[in-house]
Amino acid sequence: MHRDTKETSIPVAGHAPTDGYSRTIDYMRLSVTDRCNLRCRYCMPEEGVTQIGHDEVMRFEEIVTLVRAAASVGFQRIRLTGGEPLIRRDITELVRMIGDVKGLTDLSMTTNGVLLEEKAEELFNAGIRRVNISLDTLVREKFLQITRRDEFDAVMRGIDAALSAGMDPVKINVVLIRDFNDDEIFDFIELTKDRPLSVRFIEYMPMNGTKDWNKQLVVPLDELRAVIKTRHELDALDTRSGAGPSVDFKIPGFSGTLGFITPVSCHFCDRCNRIRVTADGRIRSCLFSDDEAHILPLIRGGNDLESIGDFILEVLKNKPKRHHISSGRIRTCQRSMSEIGG
Repeated sequence: MHRDTKETSIPVAGHAPTDGYSRTIDYMRLSVTDRCNLRCRYCMPEEGVTQIGHDEVMRFEEIVTLVRAAASVGFQRIRLTGGEPLIRRDITELVRMIGDVKGLTDLSMTTNGVLLEEKAEELFNAGIRRVNISLDTLVREKFLQITRRDEFDAVMRGIDAALSAGMDPVKINVVLIRDFNDDEIFDFIELTKDRPLSVRFIEYMPMNGTKDWNKQLVVPLDELRAVIKTRHELDALDTRSGAGPSVDFKIPGFSGTLGFITPVSCHFCDRCNRIRVTADGRIRSCLFSDDEAHILPLIRGGNDLESIGDFILEVLKNKPKRHHISSGRIRTCQRSMSEIGG
């Protein structure tokens, strides 16, 4: 496969590296498991996916070594993902271990929220300050339909628990799908009226496991904003310092915020700041590229942090300039989101 390659700048101590297109890369989304307690239709087939063997999954000390190496070359932010990270045994201890790594400024987690009620406070005490909760419907019957599991009430309690624990922000990630949940846009917005929640509408992406995906099911940004503006004003927020994919707004008088993430209708590759690492230690520099670099053998081989950090910098040299799912060259990822890490 052809890819755009440039030289990657070597970071000065305390500074994040940049890739060949002068993008600052300081954020690692790190999967701790490929297992999940839901079976979301856009993420994996009903029977699930072939699970990574136990011996292939990164152990806690290997994860911490990876994080230390990443921090040594300038990575500052880590987000723990899955699968569902909260089903990993002793996940709170791993959070504490990562939280002790020097150089990190942010440690967060993405979860489906099913187990969050019982773990939110201990996660906060261990170092998780921000959490993203995946929730695509506020209707119990539709939740069962899309997740194939009856856990709606548990997720709603998990949202409350995250707020009570002091996590800020608490973000609700909504994959918006035409003719499934696009009639709930204003119901989700209402969640932000009296509570400091951030609801983020995410365009439906062509991932493996989404066999029924087609572009007609995508609700593009312009259409979504036009719908919202029939009832609400939207004040743009300056979120450039976060360099993330979300374009954020606030409705006057509301406690929370809205965000729009548009990988299909309006890609944000020019401000991409991240790499992903799978639970079996494979680095993906772009979600929509199946190129992977296996770093786990280097870690298990006893290499020092400098060598592991240099390997990460080499991966950044091959980070593509952009994906092409909005240009007609749509190609489904060959691994499911649960395998890659959300």
